[in-house]
Amino acid sequence: MSSLYAQAVARMYALWQRVEQLSTTTPLHTASTSFAQALQVARRSITMTLPGGIGELIERIAQEEGVDAALVRAVVQVESGGNPNAVSPKGAMGLMQLMPRTAEAMGVRDPFDPEQNLRGGVRLLRGLLNEFSDVRLALAAYNAGGPAVRRYGGIPPYAETQKFVQRVMALWQSEGR
Repeated sequence: MSSLYAQAVARMYALWQRVEQLSTTTPLHTASTSFAQALQVARRSITMTLPGGIGELIERIAQEEGVDAALVRAVVQVESGGNPNAVSPKGAMGLMQLMPRTAEAMGVRDPFDPEQNLRGGVRLLRGLLNEFSDVRLALAAYNAGGPAVRRYGGIPPYAETQKFVQRVMALWQSEGR
């Protein structure tokens, strides 16, 4: 992945964060029509920053695993911005930001290989969707772990998890879901 692409993704991510800030500080019912339209365009365009090869992999693997490709794209966008070499401060790796033990449990030997990472992450997401039967709860479990969702009987009161669920849902819904 070129550094130019990584810079573009970083800029888009920063812009998205600013748009989110504006959208939460300006109630939508009082926002101008043009701002509301700009927000919708920003939500749609952020999913289009994924490189073509990754988009094709997402489509194929999501179909094989029976998961909505738009949901997978939203998770990838929020988790890594489409960067297969992303590493979080907590040690999560690759496109779907798999933790080392999770990657191992999902059969991922190289978490920086886009296909392996997507297969493992989508397989994990499919299992969580099956277990929780609710997209929001499955996303919360993807971020915070299934035990936390079960312990709290819903989305845990962790700011990071709540924001993750909100961002993924907004991107997914912007594609008409």
